[in-house]
Amino acid sequence: MNNLLLFWAPGGWELIIILVIVLILFGANRLPQLAKGMGESIRNFKSGMAEAEAEDEKPVGKDQAKSA
Repeated sequence: MNNLLLFWAPGGWELIIILVIVLILFGANRLPQLAKGMGESIRNFKSGMAEAEAEDEKPVGKDQAKSA
């Protein structure tokens, strides 16, 4: 299974080609905005996952168990 994942992983030249295509499509002025938006999205996703994990680890009391 790991060999299959490594087979589909892009290498150095593939990443360079992808970056050149993105640069052509969006332009140099828009790339920082795209990177900032992606960073904020990843940060929000991680904080949401952390909140969900913390909520799952809370002990359930008798009052909460009856209402569920």
